[in-house]
Amino acid sequence: MTIREQTEALEERTLSPYATLAARSRGREREEELCPLRTVFARDRDRIIHCKAFRRLKYKTQVFLAPVGDHYHTRMTHTLEVAQIARTISRALRLNEDLTEAIALGHDLGHTPFGHAGERALDEIHPDGFAHHAQSLRVVKKLENDGKGLNLTWEVRDGILNHTSGSMPSTPEGRIVRLADRIAYLNHDIDDALRGGVLTDEEIPWETRYVLGRTHSQRINALVVDTVENSTGELITMSPRVEQAFLALRRFMFEQVYTNPIAKSEEGKAEYILKRLYDHFLHHTDELHAEFRRICEEDGAQTAVCDYIAGMTDRFAIQVYEDIFIPQAWNK
Repeated sequence: MTIREQTEALEERTLSPYATLAARSRGREREEELCPLRTVFARDRDRIIHCKAFRRLKYKTQVFLAPVGDHYHTRMTHTLEVAQIARTISRALRLNEDLTEAIALGHDLGHTPFGHAGERALDEIHPDGFAHHAQSLRVVKKLENDGKGLNLTWEVRDGILNHTSGSMPSTPEGRIVRLADRIAYLNHDIDDALRGGVLTDEEIPWETRYVLGRTHSQRINALVVDTVENSTGELITMSPRVEQAFLALRRFMFEQVYTNPIAKSEEGKAEYILKRLYDHFLHHTDELHAEFRRICEEDGAQTAVCDYIAGMTDRFAIQVYEDIFIPQAWNK
């Protein structure tokens, strides 16, 4: 037996009856030779970590645009925290950690620069609309690897596409990532809001502090432990008491942080930048990189321009905007 086959046999013996086994994956869109060491889900995880879109997450906004300070969260740190929370839950429920981690690491690959402000801008201007979960799937199916995509398994692609609103993921591992995403962003956004002076500890609703705890670690621990204690493996859920506190905290964050003028003060500028870039490249497709000129021929100019802008980091979008629209100093 290969090491991969030994791992698959171990999964069969030790994982929950509800776990998604690598040996029973629905497979890839294009067949390929199996790895002698890694299961198909472990291989997917590694492909995501090594892809270009994953590296760009380091310079994409989470909530605060262009924050001053080294400790604010980015799309990369958010992704890593989602993966950590999801793996903890998955391990406790004896589900497939490799699948869970692959979905978590890939779930935001299609996010725009400037966070949800960028997503709104592209959704408004692009005729087909824009949603980051659908774009994340497009990244792994087509945009990575010189247009060939990463050829991920069906289970990972399903989890990436359905990690946010809309249809539920088909696997319990995907449903764990969907919940872990919310647990992660609510808690690290509180940290960033406290650091940025948008919130104080005393403003956090007392009922959520009483149920979930006062600190970052206490809240995450309470949510994770409660999820493990109340989930069956197939059904991923919280107790009514903890879920109610969690939803109250989410409402509070939307009211006090996600629409707060301090946190959102630069979003209008960010949306303006992306809309100007979209319009410019739509009329100057010859300025696109070769890979996106190819997409112009295959899927149309609007899709190619949307792909190009969605893949930008915050700082690259600003630099491109300045290069195109801001007069440069002239040197003799």
